[in-house]
Amino acid sequence: MVVRGVGSTSRGGDDVFLGVYGTDELSSAVAWADYVVNVLPNTPGTRAMFDASAFGAMRPHARFVNVGRGSTVDEAALTEAVAEGRISGAALDVFQDEPLPDASPLWDLPNVIVSPHMSGDFAGWREALVELFVDNLRRYLGGEPLRNVVDKQRGYVPS
Repeated sequence: MVVRGVGSTSRGGDDVFLGVYGTDELSSAVAWADYVVNVLPNTPGTRAMFDASAFGAMRPHARFVNVGRGSTVDEAALTEAVAEGRISGAALDVFQDEPLPDASPLWDLPNVIVSPHMSGDFAGWREALVELFVDNLRRYLGGEPLRNVVDKQRGYVPS
């Protein structure tokens, strides 16, 4: 499997990604993909990043997966792209309005999977959360850098 990514700036590959496109290259990045997985955070720069242009650049057999934030997707454009067969389908865990309103046309599309904002759940998540808290408390008391600190300017934890 070939994995490429999109980041705030383009850069060469690493041990995970063959390469990383810049956000201004989103249409080029999605044009070759069979699966497009959106993990974007909710920031002013990511709102509706997946719009009609992005869905229009995708292959007709491509599938879109959103486990990032609902605000990053123009749901009307996504609904049209799926309903008209411009993309093959979607698996959606997050939405602009949560829970997904009963009147949303996404419920009625046979090639759309809807889940209740739980893609991050896993067996043992509570234990992992406590472990992170305890480790960060130890780090704080020892004057060490904390793990998973959100950059308040960016709105997410930078890698």
